[in-house]
Amino acid sequence: MIKIIFICLGNICRSPLAEAICQHKIKEKGLTDKISCDSAGTANYHIGEDPDSRSIEVSIKHGVPIQHKGRQFHYTDGETYDYILPMDESNMRNIIHELGYKHEGLFLMREFDAQDKGADVPDPYYGGKDGFENVYQMLDRSIEAFIGMLIEKHSL
Repeated sequence: MIKIIFICLGNICRSPLAEAICQHKIKEKGLTDKISCDSAGTANYHIGEDPDSRSIEVSIKHGVPIQHKGRQFHYTDGETYDYILPMDESNMRNIIHELGYKHEGLFLMREFDAQDKGADVPDPYYGGKDGFENVYQMLDRSIEAFIGMLIEKHSL
């Protein structure tokens, strides 16, 4: 089983949305017995909370079920997950600091986005609904390409 974790700061906007999109795509591709995913935040602001209502709204709009309770990334996650996908450079640095090393499966989420490879997924928290839609589109493209890479690399 390939285990993936998506990381953002508070674990209520970007990373639970990425988790939901990934779970949806895994299910559509018949890979639920081969790939699992989760999400967490590098900060402890929203532990136990539901995703932001705007993340839920954009997810539902696209027919993607979303269920998650916020949790904080922990150094033991480095041993649990094969791939760690932070939304931005700041969270990547936080992960490396928490782990004490650079995990071999650590990639910025948008390393897999052909439209702006390697860019940050912007935090939509302080903006409007349009920001959440833009983030959804970035994540949808990036996760589709990421799953494609997993299928090829791991012969799924």
